Amino acid sequence: MIEPIRLAFEVGCPAERAFSTWTELTSTWWPGSHTVSAVAGLEIRFEPRVGGRIYERTPLGVEHDWGEITAWEPPGRLGYLWHLRADRADATEVEIRFTSIAADRTRVEIEHRGWERLGAAGEERRDRNRGGWAGLVPHYVEAAASPMTTTEEHA
Repeated sequence: MIEPIRLAFEVGCPAERAFSTWTELTSTWWPGSHTVSAVAGLEIRFEPRVGGRIYERTPLGVEHDWGEITAWEPPGRLGYLWHLRADRADATEVEIRFTSIAADRTRVEIEHRGWERLGAAGEERRDRNRGGWAGLVPHYVEAAASPMTTTEEHA
């Protein structure tokens, strides 16, 4: 077994906001360098159900699949198969837990696992993804704590 990536941190908002920032407001904070097309104005979508797609859509309507929802339990838990820039057969698993620790504080725990299914490339892909998470999480933490509270403010 290849050791999973495990991250834990706090965000300055309630668990409901932490969950919705991850799943509904993703386009506002996700860096373009962490997408397939890297074009301005793209949308990142999580279809809110088990079996739902995670994908990006460019302003021209081109879509690129990133994953599939395996657990949808707002506001406490989200799980998905993850294959950004990879074949779905090489998907790894991400599980995120959002735990309220105060009215305006949430602990976020991420486990990214399943590297062994990639065979010899598993450890190298895990190590690359560790860097990806390090570049992604600060954007999310900032967005979750921002004063914007609804998806309408981002439309």
